[in-house]
Amino acid sequence: MASDERDVRRDVRELGALLGEVVEQQTSLSAFEAVEDARTGAIDYRRGSADSRESLRDRLSGLDPETTRTVARAFATYFELVNVAEERERVRAVRRGEDDGTLPDGLSATVDALDEVDDDLAQRALEDVRVVPTFTAHPTEARRKTVKAKLREVSNVLAELDERRLTDRETASFGRDLESEVESLWATRQVRPRRPTPTDEARDVRWYLEGTLFDVVGDAYDSLADAVKDAHPGVDVPEVLSFRSWAGSDRDGNPHVTPEVTSETLAAQRDAVLARYDEELAALAGAVSHEGSRLSHTEAFDAEVATQRDAAPRPADEADERYPEEPYRRLVSLLRSRLDRVDDLRPGGFDDAEELTVALSALASDLRANGHDSVAAEHVDPLVRRVETFGFSLASLDLRDHQENHTETVAAVLDREGVDYAGMDEDDRVEVLTESVLGESVGSLETADLDDTPARVCERFDALAGWHAEYGADAIDAYCISMTEEPSHVLEVLYLADLAGVVSLPEHCGLDVVPLLETASALANARDILGTLVDNDAYGAALTARGGVQEVMLGYSDSNKENGPLAASWDLHRNARRLAEVAEDVGVDLRLFHGRGGSISRGGGPMNEALLALPPETATGEVKFTEQGEAIAEKYANPRVAGRELEQMLDAQVRARLRQLTGEATEPKPEWEDAMDVAAEGARSAYRDLLDTDGFVRYFETATPLTVIEDLNMGSRPASRSGERSVEDLRAIPWVFSWTQSRAILPGWYSVAAGLDAYLDGDGGSEGGDLGTLREMYEEWPFFRTTVDHIGLSLARTELEIAAEYAELAPSELRERFFPEIRREYERAVELVRAITGRETLPRREWLVENLERRNPYVDPLNLLQVQLLGRTHRTEAEERALRLTVKGIAAGMKNTG
Repeated sequence: MASDERDVRRDVRELGALLGEVVEQQTSLSAFEAVEDARTGAIDYRRGSADSRESLRDRLSGLDPETTRTVARAFATYFELVNVAEERERVRAVRRGEDDGTLPDGLSATVDALDEVDDDLAQRALEDVRVVPTFTAHPTEARRKTVKAKLREVSNVLAELDERRLTDRETASFGRDLESEVESLWATRQVRPRRPTPTDEARDVRWYLEGTLFDVVGDAYDSLADAVKDAHPGVDVPEVLSFRSWAGSDRDGNPHVTPEVTSETLAAQRDAVLARYDEELAALAGAVSHEGSRLSHTEAFDAEVATQRDAAPRPADEADERYPEEPYRRLVSLLRSRLDRVDDLRPGGFDDAEELTVALSALASDLRANGHDSVAAEHVDPLVRRVETFGFSLASLDLRDHQENHTETVAAVLDREGVDYAGMDEDDRVEVLTESVLGESVGSLETADLDDTPARVCERFDALAGWHAEYGADAIDAYCISMTEEPSHVLEVLYLADLAGVVSLPEHCGLDVVPLLETASALANARDILGTLVDNDAYGAALTARGGVQEVMLGYSDSNKENGPLAASWDLHRNARRLAEVAEDVGVDLRLFHGRGGSISRGGGPMNEALLALPPETATGEVKFTEQGEAIAEKYANPRVAGRELEQMLDAQVRARLRQLTGEATEPKPEWEDAMDVAAEGARSAYRDLLDTDGFVRYFETATPLTVIEDLNMGSRPASRSGERSVEDLRAIPWVFSWTQSRAILPGWYSVAAGLDAYLDGDGGSEGGDLGTLREMYEEWPFFRTTVDHIGLSLARTELEIAAEYAELAPSELRERFFPEIRREYERAVELVRAITGRETLPRREWLVENLERRNPYVDPLNLLQVQLLGRTHRTEAEERALRLTVKGIAAGMKNTG
């Protein structure tokens, strides 16, 4: 019996061979040969064995509709399997790195940073740190949940083959399991037959929270505690992680998210987390079978047992009867009984999660007092961390809606009271709202005579009071306001919350009101917005009641779509610094909420790099950011990968906070900031010139599969805001998704070269810059290095030869106007990124280069097939399904949608 050494190449080869066998068995030999012809034809061209793709185009164009669908399905399925194989390779790399101590950007780096400071500073940094991933339901996940479940089974089999020492018979058995899973995957419908509902999306997010993160959080804390102990044995690790969600509560642009949906989400999350706690307590009962006569209890333990007995006398008597000689089991049994009564008509249930935490902590302390440290550390401490992290809500929900809806609602509510809110200027609006919140409330949430939008908003706020009463204020305690432009937009939400009874100042405010600043005007006006709010008697009291922390959300996606990648990155970085300065000036603590998308073009990318690249002024310790779409699956589906992600986030945030506290953070030189000012403006101008050119929207429509993407059953939210056809109206997700499908990935790099050349050439009245300064910026400034690396990756994933195939679909006059300019900008950007980084390869990491080389030949046939199908004015049902499959397959091949 021997360990079976595997690597990604072997996994890909074996999975590909299995898929080929299944295709031949389940379809026909001719269909299998069509798939093979497309595969080998694409490889031949990439390797230089063929002079052009003409023969590959001919093969694909000659397929009948059913075979076309089979080919699309085969390549789409292949990439799903490749993604599983690459995930397995990442797990191998993590295990090897942990074993030999070479894992970068992890807790070993945390230890090194902590070694440089004393106990007091280390403790302060840890107490400041709070990392808050926030899961959204934005529709960028192209895979069905059923498909994901089957791929998870494939992953589990690969893990068994990889990590266990197996006999030949066991190896053969797992091989049959793998064959069965691939066959089942092939037989499963790949594209959703209907749009998911908000409840479906909330269920999907809940799967990652209860199925993966619940289990790995304890390990993440253990790893961080071990790292801290190495540097500072006397320093404790406080609560540093929490999770939030928008799924089932984000109303902005999604009319399907109703109060009923939010109620269902809250109830389902509570049921899920209570069930997990019960499982953990059942396992704990088996571990604490200690004989009572051999124990000497602490006073704290006896007092906690008495408290628990008083809270639930009958369950306590039942526990005494069942475990007369086992005091720890009696306590655990009583805790299970009380847990079962949460949200129940029976008396004796826990009022909140803190009661359970206190009881478990008392048990852990008593175990240690009796010399059973390992039992406490292995079985109780991780559960305490889970209860601290997930509470009784699993993940707290954020509400969100557009500010226009609140303004319309407040105007309607006050109009019934004879107050002309709609006709007031900003100062008068602030005054009216303030007086109502602090004095006798003016208006009510009655909906009988209200129009549709005000009625919906009032219903939501009325329901909020009930949610707080039933689930606790912590379960749904933040309200994000899209497109905030004025202080009144924030006060409107406070006013409506006051009418709902969840605000009673100065004693209580049950809600963080979070302005989302996503326009240039709002960001430029941030000082006036925050200054006015802090000085306002009502809002100042609300801030004090919430602990003096003001959360502000920055929108990445729309900023990128409207300004281009370089200008957007600099705007967000500069405005984050500005917000930190404003918060300090007006005397509040700032929590930045980064609205990052899944793709690099929407602010995505490795989170540890992003956290370390944030402005030092914003490194307060607290950070909140969105996770969405395929990024959630990539980061949190596999427990080992999820654990690694959490460790990297914690490492980055601890190190960033330490650098700020010690004054060692990298401060950009004035000439670097000047360079970025010039480059950003040059890039913005070039980007807007493209988008504003007459005919560009039509070119975008015809040179990408936008119309197909808009009809996909990917999410419950509409693809555009108003149904009008303009770049401004289009949501950022289909904008990025469409360009990614066509392999242009224009949102990730277009106008970067124009901006950098503006700096080098001295545009805008400035003196010409030099390449040496840009190289220095790349080497020494984390922000610029991360920005350039992300641009480089987008360029590397771009294939202009393929994009040219899509351009042929556009009217000739539009193609000739736009595509040559796109090509010139791309080629110059590649040249500049190579010159700045000093690398020939665009991606910084070698494994990314290998990844692209492995994938590109197999994505090409899907692109060519998609182009052919898009070019047909009439498509059969089989061809329509094939077209949707090409979208799914390219998304899997690119590991990215929007």
